[in-house]
Amino acid sequence: MPESILAILKMQIVQQIFWTIVLGAATIAVSRVTTRALRHLLNKDRNPLPSSSIIVNIVRATIWAVGASIILDTVYNQNSNAIITALGVGGIAVSLGFQDTLSNLIGGLQMAFMGIIKPGDNIQVDSQIGVVQDISWRHTTIRDPLGQTVIIPNSVISKTALVHLLPANRVVVPFAIPRYRDDGTDISTSLDALSDRIIGISCDAAGSVSPVIGEPSIFFSEITELGIKGKVIIQVEDVPLVAKAADAVVRAIAKLLD
Repeated sequence: MPESILAILKMQIVQQIFWTIVLGAATIAVSRVTTRALRHLLNKDRNPLPSSSIIVNIVRATIWAVGASIILDTVYNQNSNAIITALGVGGIAVSLGFQDTLSNLIGGLQMAFMGIIKPGDNIQVDSQIGVVQDISWRHTTIRDPLGQTVIIPNSVISKTALVHLLPANRVVVPFAIPRYRDDGTDISTSLDALSDRIIGISCDAAGSVSPVIGEPSIFFSEITELGIKGKVIIQVEDVPLVAKAADAVVRAIAKLLD
């Protein structure tokens, strides 16, 4: 019995299967460890590379290609260079049937490595508006103001006018305040105190809806005989609650003017 088992283990096909499984498992392990480390690196704030999944997918595909080449060369004694050359010749014919796929891949690479868009950007492509969630090898995923997921082919973005909008979590509320109080005092002489008060009530109002992040700001754009115009800008944490936060700020400023 042991001799028969030993004979089976010495068979070339069995050894090939064994080493294929071992090298395949090693390739999977290297791929998982590398992609996890790469995702951790790409998610760092100081990272100069885009954090989209297209980079991770390229690295994963490269590792699998190297692993397959090693298995073919060492286990099956097949020249991987000859196979790659044959695939390259046949790939010319195959690529004609995958023009859209190649166009999406090239468009995704251009957008990712040239920094045209990245996850977190608020963009408009044609009539679609939303925050970029991810850039894959085939399409870009955005989330619109209603919370819906919109999938746009990369080739469409690369061929269509792209507009970078203000951050989606930004609350911008214009206002106009009468220049003179009831007693005839010109409030333009105390704009610093007025701006502090408007920022204070605006942050309280927006914070009651969603946590306020970053430093709020206020700008006075015009002063006339009838009043002073300006706008207050606040960033909140939850993008879906931007409209509700803006409503709360408007109501708070309106009470200030009563």
